[in-house]
Amino acid sequence: MNLRIPGPTPVPENVLKIMSKQMINHRGREFGQLLVDITDNLKTLFQTKNDIIIYTCSGTGGMEAAVVNTLSPKDKVLAVSIGVFGERFAQIAETYGADVTRLNFDYGTAADPDAVSKALEKDPQIKAVLLTHNETSTGVTNDLAALSAAVKKYDKLLLVDAISSLGCMDLQVDGWRCDVVVTGSQKGWMSPPGVAMLSFSPKAWEAIEQSKMPKFYFDAKKAKSYLEKNQTPWTPVISTFYALGVSLDMMVKEGLDSIFARHTKMAERTRAGIKSLGLTLFADPACASSTITSVKVPDDVDGVKLVKIMEDKYDTIIAGGQVDLTGKIFRVGHLGYVAEADIDKVIDALRLTLPQAKSTG
Repeated sequence: MNLRIPGPTPVPENVLKIMSKQMINHRGREFGQLLVDITDNLKTLFQTKNDIIIYTCSGTGGMEAAVVNTLSPKDKVLAVSIGVFGERFAQIAETYGADVTRLNFDYGTAADPDAVSKALEKDPQIKAVLLTHNETSTGVTNDLAALSAAVKKYDKLLLVDAISSLGCMDLQVDGWRCDVVVTGSQKGWMSPPGVAMLSFSPKAWEAIEQSKMPKFYFDAKKAKSYLEKNQTPWTPVISTFYALGVSLDMMVKEGLDSIFARHTKMAERTRAGIKSLGLTLFADPACASSTITSVKVPDDVDGVKLVKIMEDKYDTIIAGGQVDLTGKIFRVGHLGYVAEADIDKVIDALRLTLPQAKSTG
């Protein structure tokens, strides 16, 4: 099977193997050392000296943790959205009673830092900005450095969904003054789902002290107090921690520059292959993602049927469009554990599938 969706992503054999290891005491010395090693490696890969908290949950759980720990009901929040996951961030904040102002941009395009500046200038009461670094629903990467500069010009709290970007492309958590950054194990980290990793800046901890949103499982103060004892407050998904222990060692040894270059190369190879089939890319090339490529479904092709044929006949799993883009685009993931041959197989399968996926209407 050639799994080429934006997550979960394939896992290397040595990472899979370690997951068969027997369970250990999550309050014991062995798990404590594993947690220390994982946290240290994450700080290197996050490019941060900030605290990192690890939760047993999905990436969406990490987004919820970012919101409930730093905000209070009725806090004004600017949610910058370029797709489905930007909207999800806004919905989470609204669910907990935040006063959310949306700043939406056309799907396939990136957020405009000048527009963010104008929105913050218009409403000085805004406390925090929610941003998606890499929008997997559209295959677009925001210019986080420029957006952060716009946010920090007004000294606002910056919460970043980097679930499908961290570990794959440059994100300088400290250099770009990101206050909370969320990512998930199942994306570029070459591990199974089940773990969300968050960095919290000193400014974020100040906000945490003032936060009045309800929280129990996601309480960052409790998590930090347990981290000081090399523990997690609740039972962790130990097998995924085993996996991260191995995959993060691999990534640190490879080095950030090599990781970033590898993902750029895979993106370029994917897009060259897509274009060779006469297909049109969906995302603006100026902001196209290094981890996922979005492609317009031709007018005479059934997008849902295309995805199904790819899986059923060619054992190649790609992602369709979401919500308003269902049937209109398909998406190819090229993040984490991926080789050139994997991309070539996708292109070969697409070449065979396209004539078979013609619309009947």
